[in-house]
Amino acid sequence: MTTPLFRDDAYLRDASGAVVAITEEGGIVLDQTIFYPTSGGQPGDAGRLTWDGGGIDIATTVKGQSDDIVLVPAEPAALPEPGTPVQQSIAWDRRHRLMRMHTALHLLSVVIPLPVTGGSIGTDKSRLDFDMEHAPQDKDALNATLNDLIACHFGVTDEWITESELDANPGLVKTLSVQPPRGAGRIRLVRIGAGENTADLQPCGGTHVANTDEIGRVRIGKIEKKGRQNRRVYLHLEDA
Repeated sequence: MTTPLFRDDAYLRDASGAVVAITEEGGIVLDQTIFYPTSGGQPGDAGRLTWDGGGIDIATTVKGQSDDIVLVPAEPAALPEPGTPVQQSIAWDRRHRLMRMHTALHLLSVVIPLPVTGGSIGTDKSRLDFDMEHAPQDKDALNATLNDLIACHFGVTDEWITESELDANPGLVKTLSVQPPRGAGRIRLVRIGAGENTADLQPCGGTHVANTDEIGRVRIGKIEKKGRQNRRVYLHLEDA
């Protein structure tokens, strides 16, 4: 089991660790990691591992067996042996853009309060798919409302509830296609805002900015029809 350091501190850029195993495919499993694995529409982290006498670039990160997190090398190279102490560094600029996008997508689901049928997060362009029969009549108004929410200086925090508490509050789950993982006995929630000024609260295992100020201005892009009742809404960072 890999300890996910990013879960407690999404701003860790560097950390130590030790190699636990090398997978049959040549992936590297550490005892603890700051690398986020691909899940929930958020891509896995890239970066670099170094150790005494060696180093390797990491192209992406995926989930392995059980609770293992597997770092995937960018190209074939000599790998550290199990037990080797390593230093890990993530590609921070890329990660931070993904964090900004992920938090912005949560707010997009507030501006468009419809069930979410899918999504994908990118560094410049992301999307959410909605169970939406008709396209919004005033995209400019949605865009203005979204940027107004971002400008509210909302803090972004996480908290945990039990699976039974989630069952008692099914409205917390906005996604139709993906349900929060179960089996651990508790579910992580991400809250944007606080108390009566909470803008959004939903299950999420991804990485987010600490305050909506970090997102910057965004722009709602193309809205595409995807099936009889589905529409895909693209979101762009304006500094992209």
